[in-house]
Amino acid sequence: MVTPSPRRRLANDLRYLVALLRRFRPTVLMAVVIFGFMPLVYRWRHVGADGHGVSLGKALRHVYFLLYGQPSLDVDDTLLMVLDMVIPPVGIAVLVDGVVRFAYLFFARHRQDKEWFEVIAETMKGHVVVCGAGRVGYRVVSQLRALGRDVVVVEKREEAAFVAVLRDEQVPLLIDDIRSQQCLPRTNVKTAAAIVCATDDDLANLNIALDARKVNPNIRVVIRLFDDDLVAKVRDTFKAEALSSSSLAAPAMALAALDPRIIHSFRIGTHLMVVSVFEAREKLPGMTLSEVRDRFGGLALSMRRHGGGDERLHPPGNTLIEPGDLLTLQAEYEDYRKLRDFTLEAEAPVFAPPRPESMS
Repeated sequence: MVTPSPRRRLANDLRYLVALLRRFRPTVLMAVVIFGFMPLVYRWRHVGADGHGVSLGKALRHVYFLLYGQPSLDVDDTLLMVLDMVIPPVGIAVLVDGVVRFAYLFFARHRQDKEWFEVIAETMKGHVVVCGAGRVGYRVVSQLRALGRDVVVVEKREEAAFVAVLRDEQVPLLIDDIRSQQCLPRTNVKTAAAIVCATDDDLANLNIALDARKVNPNIRVVIRLFDDDLVAKVRDTFKAEALSSSSLAAPAMALAALDPRIIHSFRIGTHLMVVSVFEAREKLPGMTLSEVRDRFGGLALSMRRHGGGDERLHPPGNTLIEPGDLLTLQAEYEDYRKLRDFTLEAEAPVFAPPRPESMS
């Protein structure tokens, strides 16, 4: 769970308050007119039975109670009589209704209704819109929030897997059909930096991407697709980043079946890259990290010395490898196999060596 810092929460609250004031501009203006200008009119025009005028405090009190149909001054001036008749209905229709709605939206933010969501989205710029609150969508949201990015989520089903979790983490969440006409505008997609289409419906994801591009031509679009045949077509046609869950998972699953030491794999073009943990036993001790890189293409991502200690990310190339050191290396799969042969481990180990805590 990603918990925002107190400073970030305060900044979010202030942005939300500013957005509310902007949305309720007519209410704020009406309040200024009624409580700022009208008491001055009563003080200027009203003359009491004793021939004296009314104080500003009494004039303000009179205007306030007029909103509830309870005038506190007996007026006989034509202008003031008109105001006595106009202020109650106008105040109730505009001011009281606006204040009640303002207070509701400000103090009942955890209800997360559509209007609250829309106000929150209005405070954001350069945020990421995530469509889908399933496992993939939730993990995307968690990663983005860990990176400090503002995120809003749209999910069609109230009973979706991670709706309750996202609400507990106070992530702005809208329950609505993303394909409805008003849904995307509520996410403030016109100022968003990116949209992630992660629903379980390929057609819905494509429709979302097209609608987002109409509103914001410069938005970065990432689409989750189940149909592998569509991935390349979408990338070329829509200039969007299309990802297939099966194509992403297949290399990792296949290589994990062959070698439990491989902890991650991915493709760069036609190159199959792997990340693996080596324990320096044979041949590696005495070499430097740069020698491993130059000879086998193995880039050292992290290193932990034998006997414990903190893991060091991106260790210098002149670091000398000692017996028992744990190295997290990235290399093309064929180079990885050559390195394994070099360390006299032609066969994959039955059990993977201990991993650094950050990799486990």
